[in-house]
Amino acid sequence: MGKDLTADTVELLQTLIRNECVNDGRPDSGNETRNADVLQSYVEGDGVEIERFGPSPERQSFVARIPGSDPNAPSLCLMGHTDVVPVNRDGWREDPFGGEIISSPDGYDEVWGRGAVDMLNLTSSMAVVFKSLAERDFRPKGDLLYFAVADEEAGSTYGAQWVADHHADAIRCDYLLTESGGLHSGPEGKRSVGVTVGEKGVAWRRLRVSGTPGHGSMPFGADNALVSASKIVSRLNEYRPTPRFHEHWRGQVQSLDIPDEAKAAMLDEERIDELLEGLPVTSGKGFFHACTHTTFAPNVVSTAGRPKTNVIPDVVDVEVDIRTLPGEHTDEVTAHLRAALGDELMDKVQVEILMDDPSSISRIDTPLWDALQRAVNVPFPDARLNPQFSVGFTDARVFRELGAVSYGAGLFSPVVDPGEFSLRFHGHNERVDVESLRLTTELWERVVTDLMS
Repeated sequence: MGKDLTADTVELLQTLIRNECVNDGRPDSGNETRNADVLQSYVEGDGVEIERFGPSPERQSFVARIPGSDPNAPSLCLMGHTDVVPVNRDGWREDPFGGEIISSPDGYDEVWGRGAVDMLNLTSSMAVVFKSLAERDFRPKGDLLYFAVADEEAGSTYGAQWVADHHADAIRCDYLLTESGGLHSGPEGKRSVGVTVGEKGVAWRRLRVSGTPGHGSMPFGADNALVSASKIVSRLNEYRPTPRFHEHWRGQVQSLDIPDEAKAAMLDEERIDELLEGLPVTSGKGFFHACTHTTFAPNVVSTAGRPKTNVIPDVVDVEVDIRTLPGEHTDEVTAHLRAALGDELMDKVQVEILMDDPSSISRIDTPLWDALQRAVNVPFPDARLNPQFSVGFTDARVFRELGAVSYGAGLFSPVVDPGEFSLRFHGHNERVDVESLRLTTELWERVVTDLMS
């Protein structure tokens, strides 16, 4: 190992948070070029090749490359996104874009701010390791890439997918490391560390509900599109598809430090729903449910034109975030919607596909998996990697489509509680402890030097 790089990771993370690259889904949001500029200036230097891309000046991504010595050796890409989701400042205890270091009640220094967890902690630590290796004249066998990419939070349209569509060769690689993993589970001596090897599909839909316009003073018997939309939202919220277990679910459950009876219920498709219903929110019940069910979240309702209090609306759009299990795609999503809404409501809506990416997964019998295992065992000799299946989507799906074995990794401190930690993703009071930043930075360096030397 080289020098302790933790301070560099902390400082770079603070800068990225303070740049406030908030992506609200609109094409002109994000302004990720601010973070791209910082990161490019940080990693560029002798022996590093830079290529920069983007659909607009404000939404730039770039690839930094240390060329390999063997053109036949496998290449590795370290990828971090540079955008963050919006915040409700009223819900935060501290400035969400202050990037301040604040001591927790337990005495752990933590970096606070939007993106501290998702995923500027990894984006910064990857950059620090890449720069450190370049400055030490590290010559990998295969190409080593660092990809700082825009627009992950809104579906990759202006980021990874845009680069894959227009400059695929620039990011094509054999192996990819990105978010998210690195949380501990199980008791000491039987510790496991999660590595994300696959993720659910994302099938965003816009349901357009039509009615008949009229005067708000005469609502009786009116064909109010908003009333129909409210029924659709209610049906989707109440819909309960049957649970299904993916190939890594048993391993995830067995790694949990919970009673055997609870494990048995979580592995029983007839009993899991009742068990989850009775768990507290902080137990991670939402995550466990999402791991085992296709989910439907009606998150946006909008009225066409300029709505007015005294006008009965004739067009209302409901945007639904649907996440699918392996084996489900377009036709299965349509069948789910019909089952949820019923024929009468389903026949009243026009369904527009906003995103339609199926579930993806990478194998684990690879040299990268073995290198991750060895790297984790340096600080935690008893730990074993546990393949996880993510309920959210990441840019890894784009790389799997390009043929790369893609893992979500990292290494957090054992004191981090996975259930509580999961609430920080897109939530209030997002923060990451400095010890986790140290462990993750060292993980990347060990993996790269092991795999690429």
